[in-house]
Amino acid sequence: MLLWSEEARENGVSGGDLPLAESWWGGANSVRMSEDEKVLKDPVHGYIYVHDPVVWDLINTREMQRLRRIRQLGATYFAYPGGDHSRFSHSLGVYEVVRQMIGAFDRNNYPWPHEYDRLALAAGLLHDIGHAPFSHALEKLMEVRHERWSVAIIRDPSTEVHQVLEAASPGLSEEVAAIIDKSSPNRLIVSMVSGQLDADRLDYLMRDSIATGVDYGTFDLARIIRVLQPRGDRLVVRKSGIHTVEAYLLARYFMYWQVYFHSVSRAGEVLLHALLVRAKSLIARGREPALTQPALRAFLKGRVSLTQYLRLDDSALFNAFSLWQDGDDPVLKDLSSRFLDRRLFKEAPWPASRDPRLDDVKKLVVELGYDPDYYCLVDETGTIYYDYYLGNGQEPNSESAIWLYDKDNGEMTEVSSVSKPIQAIAADHRPVRRLYVPEEVFRHGRFDKILEDG
Repeated sequence: MLLWSEEARENGVSGGDLPLAESWWGGANSVRMSEDEKVLKDPVHGYIYVHDPVVWDLINTREMQRLRRIRQLGATYFAYPGGDHSRFSHSLGVYEVVRQMIGAFDRNNYPWPHEYDRLALAAGLLHDIGHAPFSHALEKLMEVRHERWSVAIIRDPSTEVHQVLEAASPGLSEEVAAIIDKSSPNRLIVSMVSGQLDADRLDYLMRDSIATGVDYGTFDLARIIRVLQPRGDRLVVRKSGIHTVEAYLLARYFMYWQVYFHSVSRAGEVLLHALLVRAKSLIARGREPALTQPALRAFLKGRVSLTQYLRLDDSALFNAFSLWQDGDDPVLKDLSSRFLDRRLFKEAPWPASRDPRLDDVKKLVVELGYDPDYYCLVDETGTIYYDYYLGNGQEPNSESAIWLYDKDNGEMTEVSSVSKPIQAIAADHRPVRRLYVPEEVFRHGRFDKILEDG
C-alpha cells in the first residue's frame, strides 16, 4: 500500500493515481521541501512545522495515528487529571525539537550534514511508535521494551511506516530503526534522539509538566537548544549554558519524584499490573474472561504478532475492563471495578528492612478476604522507566554523560564535576519502596502495629 500527500487527498486523488510520495520531491535521495507547509498548533512549542512531505506522510500512517489512543503517562491521570495527553502529541513534539535543533545548528554555523535531516526528523517522530497501551505501564508485564516493537514496526514491510520510508529512499527504514535501537554508527543522531539532553526528554518534561500543572517541571527549552552544539559524534553544551542545563536537570529531578513516582500514579499502575496478571493467569488455566479484542488474548498469552500488537490501544483495555467488572471471577471483577472507578490501593513506606514482616501483612490480607498475590504488592523506584541525571560517576558510560565544551581551550568537562546542584541530585539517589494494600487492610490496627514494629 502506498501513501500519498494530504494535498492529493484533499483534491480527491487516490493512491493509485499518484505514483508514490516521491512525486513531492526531486528523487529518492533528494530532500526538497514541499511548498505546502503544514502547521500544527501545540501547547508546548506553539507551532509544529512540517515541510518535508515524507514526514507528513509518516504522521498520517495508521501506526502513528494509533498513538493518539495511547496515554503518554499511563495511569498518572489518577493523580493529575490533566495528565491524559497522548503519545501522538509527544511524538510530534520530539520531531519539532529535532527540527529546532537543526535550525539552531545552522544559525550558529555549526557543522551539520543536511543529508541527514530526514533521518533525524523521522527517527524523532517514530521513536515511540512501538508503545503498548498505557505506555510504560505494560512493559513489565510484556518483559519487552517498547523500542523493540518500534524497530519491528519500522522494519516490517507490511506497515505503512515502512512503505513511506522505503518509497522515500530504499534503506531508510533500516537507518531509522538503527537510530532507535542505538546500533547506528551515526552516534550524533542517536544522541539527539536518545541521550541525556535528547529531543525525547526535552519534549516530554515540558509536555508532562504543562499537562499535569506541575510548574517546576518547566525550563528554558529555547535556551537549551541554543547552547547545544554538535561536536564529533555527540551533542555537547557550550560552557556558558551550564546554568540552563542545571535548571533542566532539576526539572527532571522534581518531575521524577512529583509526577513519575508519585504515590497515586504508582498506585494506578500497580493496580493495572495486578489486573492484567490476573487475566493472564485465568487464560493460562483455561478460564478465559470475555474479550472484545481478539488481539488481547494473544497479548495476554505472550504470543502476540505485530499485526495483533498494533490492534491494541488504551480503548481495547478499557473495553475489556468494562466487561470484566461484571464477570464471573471475583478477583478480576473487583480489580477491574477498582481501576475503572479509581478505588486505588493505599500505600505505606516499605524499606527492605520491613520485608521480614511481609508475611504478617499477607496473613492479614487473607483474613480480610483478599488474595495476597493481587492485594499485597511492593513497588519500588527501579520499576519505572523515568530517571534523573546521576553524573558521570554513576552513568553507565561517557556517551550517557552531559559534557560542557569550552571553545577557548577545546576542553570538555562532565557537567556534574563542576555543578554543586547536580552533585546534590546525584547524592540523593536512593531506592524507594512502597507497599500497596486495600484500604481495609491499611486502616486495620494490626497493620499499624506491623509498621511500628518494622
